[in-house]
Amino acid sequence: MDTDRKIQVMGIVNLTDNSYYAPSRTLSANGDTDIDSFLERVDRLLQEGADIIDIGACSTGPGTDPVGEAEEWRRLEPALKALSGAFPGTAVSVDTYWAGVVEKTFETYGHFLVNDVSAGEADVRMLPTVGKLGLPYIAMHMRGTPKTMQSLTDYDDVTKDVKEYFRGFARRAEEAGIKDWIIDPGFGFAKTIEQNYQLLREMDTFLDFDRPILVGVSRKSMVYRLFGITPEEALPATQALHLKALQNGASILRVHDVKAAKQTVDIYRLLR
Repeated sequence: MDTDRKIQVMGIVNLTDNSYYAPSRTLSANGDTDIDSFLERVDRLLQEGADIIDIGACSTGPGTDPVGEAEEWRRLEPALKALSGAFPGTAVSVDTYWAGVVEKTFETYGHFLVNDVSAGEADVRMLPTVGKLGLPYIAMHMRGTPKTMQSLTDYDDVTKDVKEYFRGFARRAEEAGIKDWIIDPGFGFAKTIEQNYQLLREMDTFLDFDRPILVGVSRKSMVYRLFGITPEEALPATQALHLKALQNGASILRVHDVKAAKQTVDIYRLLR
């Protein structure tokens, strides 16, 4: 039994104007970070019990274009400074694939969790930078880029292929001196709806790595397209997936709805 397994809920805050779930966005109409909106959302997620606040300044949904390193930092810097002043000591992850953003975040905020959808493939400096700074790191599986990934879904067996990818990443992490890293199977990234569900169904195979597993399925297209609904209508089905993820070994749930996710964790504990 794993009743003592540490489970954390990560609350999503987007400094974007195009993330698929509008209530997570905290960018103003003129493209600047809306600090009041940002702090209001952070406050709500913390009150609901978020263990980590995940901040992203560039949407990585299917078909999206990058905003660039400079623009990410332009959006992030005022948010990080405001967060440090309003909620000091908050555990933060920053969703970026730029080593330069990692360096600047570390200088501005201190210790944080790097959340990289490219697992170090978008910027050759990323893994050495994370290793040098001694930061924990989330490595996500993706093929191509957010712009091209949905055309790259040809797998022999998605679970086996993703597992093989993380075997390779383990070697890369060791070479870069990264000791604390987390597996994100990359639900919704270069995978069909059917492949996403196979991957979730068979996710316990990743426990072989003896690493925490992060699951990000909150309100994603694997839910809303399956039922022909909107992301705004996808919360009940999302919680069903969260329960399955916990049953299959997830240690971190990356979510838009912290209160509901915490309730799902409590139910999982009771069922165990």
